[in-house]
Amino acid sequence: MNAQKNFNYKIEAMTSATQAYEKISRVQDWWAQNFKGGAANLGDTFTVRFGDTFVDFKISEAEPGKKVAWYVTNCWLPWQNDKTEWNDTTVVFTLDESDGATTVDMTHLGLTPDVECYANCEAGWTQHLKESLQPLLAGGKGKPQAG
Repeated sequence: MNAQKNFNYKIEAMTSATQAYEKISRVQDWWAQNFKGGAANLGDTFTVRFGDTFVDFKISEAEPGKKVAWYVTNCWLPWQNDKTEWNDTTVVFTLDESDGATTVDMTHLGLTPDVECYANCEAGWTQHLKESLQPLLAGGKGKPQAG
């Protein structure tokens, strides 16, 4: 059996890794306007909502300026056959600073081509990272999705 590759996307911006970590934790500024909770410290929990869709996360790893991991504790994806497909998956942001720029390497562990939402979720993550988080990191504004 072939190992499926997890969704992965990298962006880079002229910012420090510490600033990048802080901006990633401001989920409401780049991903979801309907955000509740905290997303910066180990053990923090938060929820994002898009209409009937919601995802609950717990920060399972937190190393400011280096790495943050969001573990999915519960979700409801009404457009899927398996509405809880993201449960027990983890979104990991790894930061690498060099020459005044930081590369953000995001991997969604468990989001692989063999799961139902892969194509839609790949497109969604790519859009949010490239068109919203990257401009926010670069000193501009993000474009979070309305809830």
